[in-house]
Amino acid sequence: METNETVSASNPVLPIGYSLVPKGKLANAVTCLEMRERPAGAASGERPDLSLERMSMPDIATYRQLFRAIGEEWMWVSRLVMSDEELTATLGDPKIEVHVLFSGGKPSGMLELDFRQAGECELVFFGVANDMIGTGAGRHLINQVLSIAWAHPIERLWLHTCHFDHPNALTFYRRSGFTPYAFMVEVADDPRVTGVLPRTVAPHIPIIE
Repeated sequence: METNETVSASNPVLPIGYSLVPKGKLANAVTCLEMRERPAGAASGERPDLSLERMSMPDIATYRQLFRAIGEEWMWVSRLVMSDEELTATLGDPKIEVHVLFSGGKPSGMLELDFRQAGECELVFFGVANDMIGTGAGRHLINQVLSIAWAHPIERLWLHTCHFDHPNALTFYRRSGFTPYAFMVEVADDPRVTGVLPRTVAPHIPIIE
């Protein structure tokens, strides 16, 4: 979920065939998806047991705690390695929206939308707590994304998912109306090796040192 979609000299096209990944690094297979209009019939729906609240100016400690709770098992790391100053500036941008899903008064999910590109919205982060997976909370939350994003004057809503995410993530996004348009590979430090994340998280992804 954290790969820039621009291909450049620093992000070249990979050669055909196998490419060796150095030990201590991870190769992340990314699928980029988009939608050009809100799907017909998409509705926010009602879930009296769930509520969504926007963080007007997120406290970075609270934000990082939620970020870890939702994304640690799926290797979300970019916000954890940002400096306090950079993260404060990012979250303080009026064109960045962070919304928190509550269940029984407990933070149980989050979404982050980036409207800084004119006419577009990136769904930067999206997820629910592990105990909410399979309850319909994710479906409710993505419907909220569609309602919020398409209430703005945009022509494109996009995101990226990867093989670090829940195994049903790609199918979920496609059923929600997103269409795949590109594949990317990101090579980065394994955050469990660098100590950013505990070594016990994301056991579905092996550590190679």
